[in-house]
Amino acid sequence: MATLEALLFDVDGTLADTEKDGHRVAFNMAFKDEGLDWEWSEALYGELLAVTGGKERIKYYLEKFNTDFEKPANFDEFVKGLHASKTNFYTLLMAEGKIPLRPGVERLINEARDAGMRIAIVTTTTPENVTALLSNTLGGESIKWFEVIAAGDIVPAKKPAPDIYDWALEQMNLKPEQAIAFEDSRNGILSSKAANLKTIITINGYTAEDDFSEAELVLDQMGEPDQPFQVLSGDANGQTYLDLALVKYVHQA
Repeated sequence: MATLEALLFDVDGTLADTEKDGHRVAFNMAFKDEGLDWEWSEALYGELLAVTGGKERIKYYLEKFNTDFEKPANFDEFVKGLHASKTNFYTLLMAEGKIPLRPGVERLINEARDAGMRIAIVTTTTPENVTALLSNTLGGESIKWFEVIAAGDIVPAKKPAPDIYDWALEQMNLKPEQAIAFEDSRNGILSSKAANLKTIITINGYTAEDDFSEAELVLDQMGEPDQPFQVLSGDANGQTYLDLALVKYVHQA
């Protein structure tokens, strides 16, 4: 059995509940700023999460939910500009401290760093969004803690394709058995498992009903010593919060 060397973290929904109160709100702000009458409700956004990537999500919305919209001739540039505006609004929301990290996230990251464990970000969100979240929750220097930031359009095929995980592992010169992934969604675990990574899931409101049968461990949150997690499936070795010892146990199991 290979020794665990690296923790690979998804961002949206895993590190923080960014989808409902972050990305969705920022999309709506961008639509209003562009003079569009689009409004993505919490329920609609849940359906749009079937697609990863912000630009891809806009296109999916127009293909399935707003088919009457007359696409401009420069449609790809229109979508790209709209998404860039959304990213700007998202970073403003982050700067206001609107989205905290989920329970246990900061503790686990700090514990991993103290133990000399390698850590990386593996996500479909943009690098700007990653920087905004980390700097406004863990501090401006925190982006340097992560050996690799695999984000955005760095690979053409986004999750559920394994490409972003494959790229991160290649950059870190690691084999899949030397790392473990942290995800929150069906597309996330399809991606990590296709890259042959053991995976720990922390669900959120949008992903609670997803199929995580391939996961090594499924929790409602990472938890804290005074805020125990709920084990939804898998073996938590009798522990009540996710620490590095439990991560290693799951990896070796």
